[in-house]
Amino acid sequence: MTTRQTPPLQHLATPIQPERMTGRQRLTMILLLTASFTLAVDFSILNVALPAIGADVGFSLEHLQWIATSFALCAAGFTLFFGRIADLFGRKRLFIAGMALLGFGSLLGGLATEPGLLLLARVAQGLATAAVTPAALSLLTTSFPEGRLRDTALGLNGSLMAAGFTTGAILGGLLTDLLSWRWAFLINVPVALFVLVLAPRFLSESSNPNRAKLDVPGALTVTAALLLLVFGLTSAGEKGWADQFAWGPLAAGLMLFAVFLIIEKNTAQALIPVGILRRNNIAWGNAAGILAFATETSLVFVLTVYLQQVLGYTPLGAGLSFAVLGIGTVVGGIVAPKLIGRVGPKTTIVSGLSVQAAATGSLLFITADPASVMLVLAATFIGGVANLAAIVGFMVTATTGLPDSEQGLATGLATMSQQIGITLGIPVMSAVMAAFLHPGAIGQPAGVLDAVVPAIGVNAALCLGTAVVVSIFLRSRPAGS
Repeated sequence: MTTRQTPPLQHLATPIQPERMTGRQRLTMILLLTASFTLAVDFSILNVALPAIGADVGFSLEHLQWIATSFALCAAGFTLFFGRIADLFGRKRLFIAGMALLGFGSLLGGLATEPGLLLLARVAQGLATAAVTPAALSLLTTSFPEGRLRDTALGLNGSLMAAGFTTGAILGGLLTDLLSWRWAFLINVPVALFVLVLAPRFLSESSNPNRAKLDVPGALTVTAALLLLVFGLTSAGEKGWADQFAWGPLAAGLMLFAVFLIIEKNTAQALIPVGILRRNNIAWGNAAGILAFATETSLVFVLTVYLQQVLGYTPLGAGLSFAVLGIGTVVGGIVAPKLIGRVGPKTTIVSGLSVQAAATGSLLFITADPASVMLVLAATFIGGVANLAAIVGFMVTATTGLPDSEQGLATGLATMSQQIGITLGIPVMSAVMAAFLHPGAIGQPAGVLDAVVPAIGVNAALCLGTAVVVSIFLRSRPAGS
């Protein structure tokens, strides 16, 4: 009996690849990275501006979080669905349609004067993110063959996306303070127009030549499952894990995932062929990706609380403090492809997460002394470099060994892992902080510090634990038959 081999992560028999990108490849990469960076900025650009938005548009305090939640629900819930749509009906088409929707949603948000229109704008931006992110990533992977050029492109993509989260926090504060929160929306409009003008000319269409029917039951089930999981995780961060709006949707989401797997096993044209999930690099690569995104984004949240409530920084000051993290992610994106070329993606992931764990662990020594900010800056820079190396290693691992016809599926899975990690991390860290924050210490710097430090410890432990698990279970060579 013959078993299917896991595709190799080290390309021992691939043809010699060109050393330099062509002019068309450079233009393609610029367009796709511009779109990816813009979408990454959108994840965080409104966080600092939420109070101002609520006051202007009429959101009550308890409903303010829906400005962020409505975006996250759609961005995470529909990404796998759109990734498969891209495979079947054309990645270029979906990319252009998604950028048009981003421009429309951003214009609507910038002009909104009442809550309903603002939420509609955020839903449009979330759907655009779910469509454009896997389409752009699959266009990137199909534009560059496996090897050094693809690793370089994925490294730049990863560094710009990670830097986008940090840039969003800084840019949101600057725009709100100097102009208006509306510019946090409107800034996307000229970027969308720029991409829409050039994309039809410079991007090549890419899709599955043997177009199959879309697995509608599977698509609806997994989308509903993801929506419920994101809603439950968001509710857990807002109201605690014991709240019915946290555990109820989480339980329902897990049940729907079980139903989804049953559907996929019995569907000829499955949305996710079950066999692909059995591939070692797909399964463990995406697991590493979820934890890599969860730990770094949630650490930013924990340190934002520390900087503002312990050291007394303003929101803008806290955002600017993370500029070194943004620089670190750019450095990590540049270094990662070279590291992957020398030691392979598995060692890059393990090394990156291990160094990230050490950098995060050093933050256990922060105090209420203002001088502790120097430790924060050093640790976030080193952690940013290491985290991005792990993320690029994950992207290379999770998209390797698949034909171009399945790159939309692979990048959809990778994007879904990214979105789940971003959404999962903050509620988990919020729950840890809440467990150690005594009611009488709320608002007191010493009490907040007592809650921040355990969350940092859990974060470092998750990094180290993931590194150990990946080193044991992720294979670098094809499995035997």
